[in-house]
Amino acid sequence: MALVFISKDPNTDGANCPTAWVDVERQEIVFQGWKVSGETRADCLTTGPIPDSEEVVRLPVRMVAAIREACDVAERSAVQ
Repeated sequence: MALVFISKDPNTDGANCPTAWVDVERQEIVFQGWKVSGETRADCLTTGPIPDSEEVVRLPVRMVAAIREACDVAERSAVQ
């Protein structure tokens, strides 16, 4: 699996921060973010369980441009 790096959170020191990639081969968008817990996790669980193989992550709004870029890269790769 070769991930195409999109961007890290522009307002962090570049280490241990939210990041976006695209896996062109699998046609998936991959995000690293902060795990949710407490009230946020409880709110998420109101719509259904979160399987052990999945996680809910939080990304800052300042990552919207990176998320859009990841979506564009993923969409272009699906067309090829």
